[in-house]
Order: sequence, then structure tokens, then C-alpha cells
Amino acid sequence: MNARHPVDDETPLGEQATPNHVVVVDIQGLRYPIRSALDPAYVHKLARYVERTMDAASSAVPIGESTKLAVLAALNIADEALRSRDEESRVASELVEKAAELERLIDAVLAKHGQFEI
Repeated sequence: MNARHPVDDETPLGEQATPNHVVVVDIQGLRYPIRSALDPAYVHKLARYVERTMDAASSAVPIGESTKLAVLAALNIADEALRSRDEESRVASELVEKAAELERLIDAVLAKHGQFEI
């Protein structure tokens, strides 16, 4: 990570601090200079992930149709991101419900033993 502008790996590229360096990545045999405030190793990790997703999608796209391949890979990545976000939200909701139930149980025990008035 860059010491001047620390950015965690969870910050989306569009929301990060002012880009302060350029990282060159290779995807599908093409080089892309990426201006970013993210850790260069993380940017390379993102590029490898995109490359793997495009490789997996390539079986469904005729050779030479790189735009279609990129869109299909982007849709697959978006699907993964949205499913992950939905699952994260579901788990967070379950945790809130369980915490509320624990609070009710603790309050009931304390009230039963006269140590806490509700």
C-alpha cells in the first residue's frame, strides 16, 4: 500500500483517493496502464481475476469478438459482486436478529433475578 494515501482493498476504484501512481497490467495479451491509489500488488491481483474470468467466458464467445468477451466477463463479475453483497446483507441481518434475541434473553434473566428493571 502507498504510505501517503492508504487505501484498503475494499475501496472501489472509482471511490479511491486521487490516483498517485500508474500500474501496468496485462489482460488477454494487451497492456493497460492503470492510474490508481491502490496497492500495485492488489491492482495486479484484480487484473489476474479479470483475466481468469475472461478466459472462462471465452468458450462462449467466437474468437476475435473481444468486446463481447469483455462484456460477458463484466456481467459474470457483476453477478458475483451482487450475489456476494446480497449474501453479506443476509448474514448481517441474521446477526442483528440473533443479537436482539440475546439481548432479550439477558434482560429476562436479569429481570428474573431482580438485578435489572425493564
